[in-house]
Amino acid sequence: MKIIDEFIAQLASAAWGLPLLIILIGGGLYLVFKIRFLPFRYLGHAVAVLRGKYDKETDAGEITHFQALTTALSATIGMGNISGVALAIYIGGPGAVFWMWVSAVIGMSTKFFTATLAVLFRGKDSNGDIQGGPMYFIMEGLGKHWKPLAVFFSISGLIGALPVFNVNQLTQAINDILLKPAGLYTGLMSNLVVGLVLATITAIVILGGLSRISKTASKLVPGMVVLYFIMVLFILGVHIDVVPKYFALIFTDAFSASFYEGDAFLGGILGGLILLGIRRGAFSNEAGIGTAPMAHGAAKTNEPIREGLVAMLGPAIDTLVICTLTALAILVTGVWQSSDANGVTLTANAFMEAIPGYGKYALLLCIAVFSISSLFSYSYYGTKCMSFLFGAKNKSIYNYFYIASILLGATTSLSLMVNLIDTFFAFMAIPTMTATVLLAPRVVKEAKIYFAKLKKSN
Repeated sequence: MKIIDEFIAQLASAAWGLPLLIILIGGGLYLVFKIRFLPFRYLGHAVAVLRGKYDKETDAGEITHFQALTTALSATIGMGNISGVALAIYIGGPGAVFWMWVSAVIGMSTKFFTATLAVLFRGKDSNGDIQGGPMYFIMEGLGKHWKPLAVFFSISGLIGALPVFNVNQLTQAINDILLKPAGLYTGLMSNLVVGLVLATITAIVILGGLSRISKTASKLVPGMVVLYFIMVLFILGVHIDVVPKYFALIFTDAFSASFYEGDAFLGGILGGLILLGIRRGAFSNEAGIGTAPMAHGAAKTNEPIREGLVAMLGPAIDTLVICTLTALAILVTGVWQSSDANGVTLTANAFMEAIPGYGKYALLLCIAVFSISSLFSYSYYGTKCMSFLFGAKNKSIYNYFYIASILLGATTSLSLMVNLIDTFFAFMAIPTMTATVLLAPRVVKEAKIYFAKLKKSN
């Protein structure tokens, strides 16, 4: 296991090198300036679309705008926000949060383009059903000779969509918050039991298909976001005297990298800190990776730009709001300096410090819902990739492979799981961003037509 762990860590470092940083951030900045910040001026309209103002039953697609966003968010609002942020602060200190923000703002533009393309260039699977996602907009937008890129994305997606990180961190949370204090933890056997329970819950939902996944996610996610929001605001209220100090430290440490303890990048620790923030930001909001467009491509709409605007709200809710709240909770309670804990346990320590007694149990409830809802959404992404590669009739085979991987996530190390998913997220980003940059002029053209129509109707 140690040899596998080291190999995957080296693979992740190689995958997240300078070329990928150029594709994700350079490509994202190109998209921002290509469209001249136009979608950012229509965030109010995006909220109106999300609330169902423009929904039409006759439009093509399977699910509503709201269900598409909550399905995508149920995948992104998960351990990336609770555990991923803790991991970023553990390695990089407060400054890592700033670079997560940078990744989110650029990611909003990237999500606008990728989700628009997912609707603009929907394809058909072997059953003749309409589908969306990077593999389809590569084929429909760039042409059949680009199929190797679509295949590479789909193969990477089969591994990248596995729920191993979420399961690993949920298992760690259950062990640290429930089992160990009660004296019930028995090592591998405990992890295996947790894995079996999660596999059973996941099987019941995902074998019911996208409709059941999206309905479950749209009920679970908003309530947990509100509960998490209230708890973190309470923590910040308890430590209100130091909130301004730590908020300022996020900005100053972003350029000094005083607390960074990871590897250097581009010859310096600041480069390492920037890469860490971008990497954890991408893990949190998945902008440019290509997973969310698979959910948004299923939205009921004949207006691609509308779905692009809805998708833009994802990184704002996910990274700018929820990740920031988690980061401030960890920073103001001081646990990031007083504790050796890593990942989800560090966040749990912050909740225990500020809300003794109940805090850790309320956090565990949020973690459980976020993680389990992520398990549902990722299975959908994996079956989409399976369907593209091996035909729609074989897509359900992936679910069994997926359910089995839950046991792997529950019984292996955090570092192995983080590096495994990081590696395949990087592999997924390459075809997604390449196709998005090449097809960007089509999105800009569609956007100008749509916003001109919108001005006339108002």
